[in-house]
Amino acid sequence: MNKIEHIGIAVSDFNAACSLYEKLLNTGVYKVEDVESESVKTAFLQSGPNKIELLEATNDDSPIAKFIAKKGEGVHHIAFEVEDIVAEMERLKNEGFVLLSDKPKLGADNKLVCFVHPKSAGGVLVELVQGIG
Repeated sequence: MNKIEHIGIAVSDFNAACSLYEKLLNTGVYKVEDVESESVKTAFLQSGPNKIELLEATNDDSPIAKFIAKKGEGVHHIAFEVEDIVAEMERLKNEGFVLLSDKPKLGADNKLVCFVHPKSAGGVLVELVQGIG
């Protein structure tokens, strides 16, 4: 794993959260995207080398809606950049981690993604991300 790629934050009111984080970080949202496979709308902000991803559910059955119903708004996941997501997934499986998918999926911001189950990562949802192209 190369670095923390971003921190994902679950939000209930997308527009209010975008405004809040723009003021907090003194920077604008640089990308808004719907990720249909995860039933989520995302917004990315960058402050120096650090990125924040805001996540709003697009339906009541989405993982973000379930997360907010259970835990409320807040930090949802930490994403780590990897060079070879397939090799990293295999390494983590061999180390005993439980992955939430067998293959990488297309995620937001033109990335391949895979999540590590929080029960096998000390209660933290970890996302692996690899840039495409």
